[in-house]
Amino acid sequence: METALRERGGIVAQAPTTAAAYMVDATKVYGRGDAIVRALDEVTVAVPPARLTAIMGPSGSGKSTLLHCMAGLDTLTSGRVAVGGQDLGELSDRALTMLRRERVGFVFQAFNLVPTMTALENIELPFTLGGRRPDRDWLDEVIATVGLGDRLGHRPSELSGGQQQRVAVARALGTRPDVVFADEPTGNLDSSAGAAILGFLRRATDHLGQTVVMVTHDPVAAAHAHAVVFLADGRVVDHMDRPTAPRVLERMTAFGA
Repeated sequence: METALRERGGIVAQAPTTAAAYMVDATKVYGRGDAIVRALDEVTVAVPPARLTAIMGPSGSGKSTLLHCMAGLDTLTSGRVAVGGQDLGELSDRALTMLRRERVGFVFQAFNLVPTMTALENIELPFTLGGRRPDRDWLDEVIATVGLGDRLGHRPSELSGGQQQRVAVARALGTRPDVVFADEPTGNLDSSAGAAILGFLRRATDHLGQTVVMVTHDPVAAAHAHAVVFLADGRVVDHMDRPTAPRVLERMTAFGA
């Protein structure tokens, strides 16, 4: 499988058995006939553990589709996707629901918090739904990392946008998932709040050992990542280690983004 990744332009040169998540020949097609859209076109990519990986590309390049399919929120037309060594195509609907709840975290641009619940109740929601008790030491560490200690009793309407996204990040990290997927997590935030969220995501990888895959259109956001994967027309077209905002912007400009 490692050979397949290398031959097909895999972005991370490591075997999927050691990857936190991977896709092989991932294809996603929408529509039929003349209206067909190939959102992903035989994408093969592996995500290394305990790293923040950014996914970038022009509008319509397939980056959100890649994220949703890798997280199990959407299904591939063909190809394989796995998280934590588990092939998602082999799972029943119930088993896939359990995997998304217990082994995958997701941070949405729109926060997706329950308005009637406090910050702490929102963070603990995956445990409540699963009928499980949280690892209190781990949850306390996550809450401390995102700086929410004095806001846990507040409801979303009583929090700023940046604080709401901190709650969403803590909720995603709380179950100690194999991978946290973040879809434009700073898109609704000002630059200061956005920088704080990106710092939290980076610290989650560097200090908590989490794996984060983040879709972003912002070169400054991508500069917080360990590596960037570039998509265009549903295909992986480039990769950058140790990105900086100027280098990412230059690369995106070359793609016509």
